[in-house]
Amino acid sequence: MDAATAAERLAALGAERVDHRFKGLPPDAQGLTLAELAAERRNLFTGGFTTPVLALSAERLDHNVRLMETYAARHGLAFAPHGKTSMAPQLFHRQIEHGAWGITLAVPHQVRVAREFGIQRVFLANELVDPAALRGLAADLAADEEFHFVCYVDSVRGVELMDAALHGTARRVDVVVELAAGEGARTGVRTEEECAAVADAVAATRTLRLVGVAGYEGEVPQADPDRVRAWLRRLTALAVEFDKAGRFAGLGEIVVSAGGSAWFDAVADVFADIPELSAPVLKLLRSGAYVSHDDGHYRKLTPFTRVPQEGGLEPAFRLWVQVVSRPSPEQAFANAGKRDAAYDLDLPFAQVVRRDGEERPATGVSVTALSDQHAWLRTAPEADVEVGDWIGLGLSHPCTSFDKWQLIPVAEADGTVVDYIRTFF
Repeated sequence: MDAATAAERLAALGAERVDHRFKGLPPDAQGLTLAELAAERRNLFTGGFTTPVLALSAERLDHNVRLMETYAARHGLAFAPHGKTSMAPQLFHRQIEHGAWGITLAVPHQVRVAREFGIQRVFLANELVDPAALRGLAADLAADEEFHFVCYVDSVRGVELMDAALHGTARRVDVVVELAAGEGARTGVRTEEECAAVADAVAATRTLRLVGVAGYEGEVPQADPDRVRAWLRRLTALAVEFDKAGRFAGLGEIVVSAGGSAWFDAVADVFADIPELSAPVLKLLRSGAYVSHDDGHYRKLTPFTRVPQEGGLEPAFRLWVQVVSRPSPEQAFANAGKRDAAYDLDLPFAQVVRRDGEERPATGVSVTALSDQHAWLRTAPEADVEVGDWIGLGLSHPCTSFDKWQLIPVAEADGTVVDYIRTFF
């Protein structure tokens, strides 16, 4: 797909009409296109938006995208941010505009979404053995010579299934052997000997091409800097051994890939020591949660806490809810719950209270539980909370924040909504 067609499909998102599908949008905007609504530059707090409403900070989103662009460039890394975090083609293209090599994805449906919006480089950080999905992939590769696709393999059986489904296809599918992060970890080959067997199986096909090695250090058991770096050195050593054995003969580049959102500093350090191989090495980092960052899990785990001289990500999400009940001095309830807020890693964090246009810290307010559509709030004696107040909640875990919202306003610091991000889960 050419750039003009991709741009047209992105622009077509703005032609969608405001209707019942989208939570939190102003009722009086019904029937407007999203482009028309964005052009009105309504204020999140005074422009008719209803609670609950999830918003992204325009300034923080921009900061995070630019920071990871400079970080990857500084460390000589190619960057394929994991798109399963946001499943937002608008953000995919913004990431690519800021230096991303392509987009990482996890399952065939996500690849279909990315391709629909013109993403030309996809790294599937997963095994792919479904015959229907493989036939669809083969058709896409045959129809578009510029489409670059890579996926994991981790078993001889998986290679055999791929080969059977791809029999007679025009282009070989590029694959990387996934090295498991350790015993009891997630997917991946457990030993180097088994890695060689999988690589041999790939070489025996006419449908697959081995282009490198990969894995996910976030699954290292009892992960700490030493254990993570030790596993990353195993991964790079595997690439060196495969190259010595001639397994990458004839390639224009060799892929070595790792990198979630908690240990990319270790990836940068270890990948810097990859020796010269028979072809240039594409050192591919795949961190995804950085795009919005968060106020909980990744705020604690981000490598920027270990290397503060390299900068710092900023949490870009805030979920605005309204207090609808104050049954006692110690308790209040807001109108958002599990259907609206991430809760798989941490409960939301009460940050600010808005009343009559004034915003102040949510002192003495904490979220203690979530029902489907209610947040349970504990209110200490110092808490100043009334029915009708808006409370801004910070969230933990971007991946389960994006997926609860089909449309997310992007607001500037003063509340002016300048864009709307469409998600496809």
